[in-house]
Amino acid sequence: MPHGPILIVDDEPINLAKLGTILESDYRLVFASSGQEALTAVAKHCPSLILLDINMPDMDGYTVCRQLKADPRFESIPVLFVTALAEMGNEKEGFAAGCVDYLIKPVCPDIVKVRVKTHLSLVRSAQLERSYRDAVFMLGKAGHFNDNDTGVHIWRMGAFSRALAKSWGWHEHHCEQLELAAAMHDMGKIGVPESILRKPGELTPEERAIMQTHARIGYEILSESEAPLFKMAAEIALRHHEHWNGKGYPDGLAGDAIPESARIVIIADVFDALSMVRPYKPAWPLDKILGHMREQSGLMFDPKILEHFFGIIPNILKIQQTWNARNTQ
Repeated sequence: MPHGPILIVDDEPINLAKLGTILESDYRLVFASSGQEALTAVAKHCPSLILLDINMPDMDGYTVCRQLKADPRFESIPVLFVTALAEMGNEKEGFAAGCVDYLIKPVCPDIVKVRVKTHLSLVRSAQLERSYRDAVFMLGKAGHFNDNDTGVHIWRMGAFSRALAKSWGWHEHHCEQLELAAAMHDMGKIGVPESILRKPGELTPEERAIMQTHARIGYEILSESEAPLFKMAAEIALRHHEHWNGKGYPDGLAGDAIPESARIVIIADVFDALSMVRPYKPAWPLDKILGHMREQSGLMFDPKILEHFFGIIPNILKIQQTWNARNTQ
């Protein structure tokens, strides 16, 4: 949530007083009467919102706004320009400088209150979204904490899943949701012994049975939430090892009985796993990976979605290169 005050900047004391009177009962306020004072106040108070006059003698509002947007510490602070109606011809320059809205002088108290409330709500929403994503990243990392994956695997295969879902026809919002949900597909590994997760050789039947419990463990953890993202993540965690021919686990579902989200994720997951160096195998070359996956069409994989995946391989390889580059930085 935004904790900083609202900064009001104007070289005319009467304008500072009027805006202060409108907002002082609801918000903490700080004031500046020049562009340089504004920059100093931002550095000192880190405001949640800035009401910024455009025409000031030492440094105009456009210059102040551009300097703030060029600083990573302050670029996310919303700036509302406060200007006379006669000066509204330069709206394009204002938005190019980085402002999010305009207030027209002489200001109307009701409009000022609504605009300020609206933009502070947008700040809160953005901060909640960032916190939400941070939580997903931490959960995804927790699932692989004792594993031998690099960690990049979960984000890379999440990006593959999103690309496949988008090309398959999913709505963009659901594609974004799938990318985050897919990153938590192995959440249940947090309940599997490290000796099994890190074993360099083939698992025994008993060890394999223990490993397979991660699907239900992940589901039990993630299904505690009613949020759509976590409901999808729980579904994927439970079903991403079900096979099209019914010979997967934990319940031997087959065909369309397997949720489409899981049918997409298993393709992305297997492709990425085969592309990786693991303690028990080298990374496979692309032709071997695609050959193996084609052999599993109709067995492990939904044949129609798999064929679609083959059609977007150039895009998948671009995503792979991007994530691999990040991992080496």
